[in-house]
Amino acid sequence: MTQRKCPTCGQLYEVPEHRSISGEMVRKIQNWEGLRLKAYKCPAGVWTIGYGHTGIVHGSMIDKNTVITEDEAEVLLRADLVRFEDGVSSGILVPLTGHQFDACVSLSFNVGLGWIRKYTGRLLNAGNYRQASDRFLRYNKANGKVLKGLTKRREVERDWFNTPDVEDKP
Repeated sequence: MTQRKCPTCGQLYEVPEHRSISGEMVRKIQNWEGLRLKAYKCPAGVWTIGYGHTGIVHGSMIDKNTVITEDEAEVLLRADLVRFEDGVSSGILVPLTGHQFDACVSLSFNVGLGWIRKYTGRLLNAGNYRQASDRFLRYNKANGKVLKGLTKRREVERDWFNTPDVEDKP
């Protein structure tokens, strides 16, 4: 953790060091998300583009007319990952191995950071690693419907979380 000074009030506050997920997990996310250069609605009904990016592209919310290049998709993915890496780093208070961090960021990339404040995150922050990772499996629905692809993804994330680290290849 490093300390930073608030530019407004001058108070010091703790900021976790930035931590990045492994190249192997980035490739898994790219594979799961697929690359789509034209906007589409995901199973949850959200406009999406690139490797699962939602929100703003070219200064506007994504809509049916949004198109990007492969290079732009890569930039959007990297920016999104930084946000989720930082969210996991600041929200999970127990030590995480590389694989555990990867799995938490991947889950967050797909479902958002809200899980950290819910029961799964509270279990993890209480040191109940196995129970928390087993709860990853509950995040397999879109609009209340269980999706086979999400079920498989959650199983891989849970297994990755529970696998001892080996040296990652960039």
